Amino acid sequence: MIRTLLSTAAGLALSSAAWAWPGFDYELTITNITAGQTFTPQLVVTHPNAARVFKLGEPAGAALEILAEGGDTHPLATALAPVATDITTIDGLLGPGESASVVISGRVRDVVSLAAMLIPTNDTFVALDAAPLPRWGQTLERMVPAYDAGTEANDQDCASIPGPVCGGEGHSPGPNDGDEGFVHISDGFHSLGEGDGILAPAQYDWRNPVARITVKRMR
Repeated sequence: MIRTLLSTAAGLALSSAAWAWPGFDYELTITNITAGQTFTPQLVVTHPNAARVFKLGEPAGAALEILAEGGDTHPLATALAPVATDITTIDGLLGPGESASVVISGRVRDVVSLAAMLIPTNDTFVALDAAPLPRWGQTLERMVPAYDAGTEANDQDCASIPGPVCGGEGHSPGPNDGDEGFVHISDGFHSLGEGDGILAPAQYDWRNPVARITVKRMR
């Protein structure tokens, strides 16, 4: 959760000054393994292990809410900046079966996190949560699930879903009727009825995991 990161910023800054661990470059590759979902631009950040982008079972911070509902990475990147070692965004949409890579720097004891919205959904995001950076000669591989930010009702109505499929509203400042109020593992894409603008699960549903992520240290 964002406020978790911000609340630890001062202490982590002092820790970084006291422990000048060497830095390295790492190549991160993400592959979309869903059949019908697309990932918005993917925010990638390296940071100390004491910080977290979100916590399961707790409310999403405002910046994560914006990413999960509208795919905008900028507020989350700004919130993470005080504690991040490096931040970058893989631009563009990542469709089913596609992969994208980025090089990011990090210190030996850092972890790496990633977040991007799934479209078309109301407030679902794919995330890598504080994975340890690999040593030289090793490759980290994680199969990661989709998470529900709990900030918007999952009505599958195009009026409240942004992106090329729907073109509806992105972020809708909460609280919103029908939202769960906390971050949890998403259970897929389910129909809540029929009508104009209601998306069918047959095309957009998934079962976790939704992405394969690999990280390797470069020379």
